[in-house]
Amino acid sequence: MLSLLDLCARIDAGRLTPDGAIGLVGEAIAAREPEIGALVCVDPAPVIPTGGPLAGIAVGIKDIIDTADLPTRMGSPIYDGWRPLADAPVVSRLKRLGAVPLAKTTTTPFAFLDPTATRNPHHPGHTPGGSSAGSAAAVAAGMLPLALGTQTGGSVIRPAAFCGVVGVKPSFRLLPTVGVKCYSWALDTLGLFAASVADAAHALALLADRPALARVGEAGAPRIGLVRQEFCAAPDPEAEAALTRAARAAERAGAVVTDVALPARFGEAFAAHGTIQDYEVRQALAWEYATHRDALPPRLRDALDAAQGVETASYDAARRTAHHARRSLKDVFSEDGPDVLLTYAAPGAAPAGLDHTGDSRFNRLWTLMGVPCVTLPVDRTAEGLPVGVQVIARFGDDGRALAAAALIERALRG
Repeated sequence: MLSLLDLCARIDAGRLTPDGAIGLVGEAIAAREPEIGALVCVDPAPVIPTGGPLAGIAVGIKDIIDTADLPTRMGSPIYDGWRPLADAPVVSRLKRLGAVPLAKTTTTPFAFLDPTATRNPHHPGHTPGGSSAGSAAAVAAGMLPLALGTQTGGSVIRPAAFCGVVGVKPSFRLLPTVGVKCYSWALDTLGLFAASVADAAHALALLADRPALARVGEAGAPRIGLVRQEFCAAPDPEAEAALTRAARAAERAGAVVTDVALPARFGEAFAAHGTIQDYEVRQALAWEYATHRDALPPRLRDALDAAQGVETASYDAARRTAHHARRSLKDVFSEDGPDVLLTYAAPGAAPAGLDHTGDSRFNRLWTLMGVPCVTLPVDRTAEGLPVGVQVIARFGDDGRALAAAALIERALRG
């Protein structure tokens, strides 16, 4: 994979120019893209700034995020040829930092469950996950050092785990979702993919203008709560093995690891996620459903059909359930409790087949809670498929989640 920090260091030292760094990416895309299918389009003549902290860094932009220089198709023929007049604020921010939004990455249509044609770089017969399939796969294949994604259920954390990269879903609204096609305004969260925790932390610190987020070497001896989310169906054995391995690595690095059982209220919140998502997407995609229903892919069309029956009272009750769970999460992260939680990133390795994107059951609660999550690759199966875990911190404590993930990452490599 291409390390963002390595490229920046080489550019700063004069061993590589920004043009040369973009050229390296172009060569990687030419070599890998035909077999992976992670990109919708590539800017054939990008503007390459010579200055800025991300000068020479090519970025993949999930194809539900507005770009003025490239089409934004939402993964759907309904938006074929659609060219926004303006960049989304996060894309504008990348440009101000000197980065090059070089390519649009594949997304499942409107970021739901109908799969893309993108293949997992580690095994072409297995899903890369979704909905941010192209962003995860492009970073994993070494085509891009940084890519943006979004998460409404598990669309950053899960594909990062399936593709063996670091994925970060920051605290809710840490990054602006203006100019991002909405699915659920209470859940949609911008995130990113990179080769390592330090790479991801550096990018997030710059995007959010919060330099402290990049200080991932300052974890100290964190208290880590091991959470198995008993309200979900059990994971595959390889996911359990990866969680145990990550916990043992954390202990070797000086962390104190204890089991944490979540109160029943969190299971209720987990069940409420779907009601909130369905009620809001009924409104977010009302125009597409009313005028282009037959052009919608089958899973999304069926979901929107069902969403028409979600009552406002049910939605309000689900929101209250989520609110109570968020308040209870403060008790989990109490003064005597864990600094971060460690849990499964996905039920296991990427499942075989390209007709689905995998299961987000271990991600949905944390998206609803709005807390920062970091996927960390831990293991490989006999077939060479990655298996990851996720580190979770309290709302607004993104730096602690990144630092704890970096500590585990270093321990695993050691």
